[in-house]
Amino acid sequence: MFPLTEENKLVAHLLLNSGTCPRCIFRFCGVDFHAPYKLPYKELLSDLQKFLEPGKDELVLEVSNPPLKKIRLQELEDGVDSLTRNGEGNISVIKDGSIASKNSNLSVCNVCLGILQEFCEKEFIKKVCQKVEASGFEFNNLMLSVSFPPQLSVREHAVWLRVKQEMGKQSLSLGRTDTVQLKEAYKWITHPLFSEELGVPIDGKSLFEVSVVFAHPETVEDCHFLGAVCPDCFKPSKNKQSVFTRMAVMKALNKITEEDFQKQFPCPPDSPKTVCTVLEIECAHGAVFLAGRYNKYSRNLPQTPWIIGGERKLESSVEELISDHLLTVFKAESFNFSSSGREDVDVRTLGNGRPFAIELVNPHRVHFTSQEIKELQQKINKSSDKIQVRDLQLVTREAIGHMKEGEEEKTKTYSALIWTNRPIQKEDTEFLNEIKDLKIDQKTPLRVLHRRPLAVRTRVIHSMEAHYVDEHHFRLYLKTQAGTYIKEFVHGDFGRTKPNIGSLMNVTADILELDVESVDVDWPPALGD
Repeated sequence: MFPLTEENKLVAHLLLNSGTCPRCIFRFCGVDFHAPYKLPYKELLSDLQKFLEPGKDELVLEVSNPPLKKIRLQELEDGVDSLTRNGEGNISVIKDGSIASKNSNLSVCNVCLGILQEFCEKEFIKKVCQKVEASGFEFNNLMLSVSFPPQLSVREHAVWLRVKQEMGKQSLSLGRTDTVQLKEAYKWITHPLFSEELGVPIDGKSLFEVSVVFAHPETVEDCHFLGAVCPDCFKPSKNKQSVFTRMAVMKALNKITEEDFQKQFPCPPDSPKTVCTVLEIECAHGAVFLAGRYNKYSRNLPQTPWIIGGERKLESSVEELISDHLLTVFKAESFNFSSSGREDVDVRTLGNGRPFAIELVNPHRVHFTSQEIKELQQKINKSSDKIQVRDLQLVTREAIGHMKEGEEEKTKTYSALIWTNRPIQKEDTEFLNEIKDLKIDQKTPLRVLHRRPLAVRTRVIHSMEAHYVDEHHFRLYLKTQAGTYIKEFVHGDFGRTKPNIGSLMNVTADILELDVESVDVDWPPALGD
């Protein structure tokens, strides 16, 4: 059933005569159900022409229909097959950017610039899907996004004003929300085709996104008059090649008066000679997250790469020993490492280890069984004797927040080997065992002042247990509030931490070895063997 009614005839005549395609005519006539848009283009045009055939008493309107300019292009297959993957999911599409019309007797739509003509065809959908499949990403659903040139908004506004004016003559009104948006119509037509071709559903919440970016060089200056009329809407930006972004154009269109617009831009707009170009197809997968706990057994290994003045000091780090394997297996571009606190390069982390999380950016492989993750953990552990990983598992972005929740309220336990300048007896250390919930004030340590702001932080030493070794050494086990600088609590940092072990014992004390015995964060969940 043809979707237009008798009251649409005048508007349909006007738009067809000005070079508007049938699907855009449907949009401006408020056709908001999907089926008509999905019909083959030639069938739509034929039905529209029959619908508009004059009756006995009707005026015959001559429809201008100039032939489409032939654009030299190696067949779509050649053009799209020349796409090159660069490892980032970006795919360059068509070198000269245009697709020759199969319907060579049709003009390019003056509104959609060929979007609802050339780029809804099954052959175009098929070639895009071939490149999606060749991109190397794993996916079981996808989100499709399209980016249209901003001048389309100007042309749609011009047609809306003209149709609104014509309907006003019939005492009818046309609001902006009464027309169907181009992206909606494109989605109605293409989503089923993409889904059928790829064999997966289109899901707006999918982590795998396929973006198609269109441009139309011929009409790029359509927006420029807005820059003179509404200069405050167009602000230069470092990461934008042009100030005429879609958002800026829409802002200007909302601001300019109808009268000023009609003085500056033809309503309806002229028909272009060429269809849109496809600048690129970008495939990208949202980040995936893994969490676990790591033990660090080396006193010569930093948590993150140790680089000073552009020079690398040590050959590896905890995050690299873990993430290098993950990057390879997940085929990800990059990673972001985070953990519940950090230890110095000369400090070991023992016990159940320190919780960590890794964000893998744009992974190409994402489907893993729990057994495969377990095998990956074993591979990491076999690759180095400096670290070990446990409880490795896939988690959500939201779950990582548990690692940071109440971080300063958490507790950590340490083991420190302490030296004193004067001889001591076992009795000299026993009073430390009786101290509970000792509050200390720590001015930002000198050794981290280059990367942390100067401040005084109050921390709590919950308990201590001293084990005498000899007259110059004892081992101290401490349970403290997270964020306590243990080394400074021992030697005092030139009086910047008060009180400290040296002041409590009336000695000069220093720390020879420090181990993290436990990080009391109940995350991620422990996994069985």
